[in-house]
Amino acid sequence: MAADLTGPSGEPSARAGAAIDRLTRVAPDFPVPGVLFRDLTPVLADADSLRLIGVALAVGFGPFDVVAGLESRGFLLGTAVAMAAGTGVLAIRKPGKLPGDILSEEFDLEYGTATLELNPSDVADGARVLVVDDVLATGGTAAAACRLLRRAGAAPIGVSVAIELGALGGRAQLGDVPIRALRLY
Repeated sequence: MAADLTGPSGEPSARAGAAIDRLTRVAPDFPVPGVLFRDLTPVLADADSLRLIGVALAVGFGPFDVVAGLESRGFLLGTAVAMAAGTGVLAIRKPGKLPGDILSEEFDLEYGTATLELNPSDVADGARVLVVDDVLATGGTAAAACRLLRRAGAAPIGVSVAIELGALGGRAQLGDVPIRALRLY
């Protein structure tokens, strides 16, 4: 059964955003020089903030059947979203982590290239999928996940992230896929 959290999202989003502002650790020049890394680990470790962010990331997309968490922090946030929405969660992984016949997508990162994989048998044909990750930077990871889901026969109905790094232009990579970010930096 599809989750439908279409109610007003302002209040949970504002509180979730405040938690992100308060708890996120900023690490300059990580993982490479020139990158300002926003580490959500302290946010994830705070149970109240994690629950609140799970709700805030889920609302406003209409009904969806399953959440796709992107490796690795997207697994944690995706699980929180799935718990809030009453759906399951599937894992879109880095290479070599999934058994069986898998689909792969290579993509560009803010600081290099990478590949994501999905076992198409993990998602039902026609499933409405909400993609969840911690940060939207260049958009490469989220766009690759959406391509994988489409190739598997699913419909990515939105991308929901805790933080968007607006200067990196990630939204442009996602075309007409709706995007929700709790914080824009």
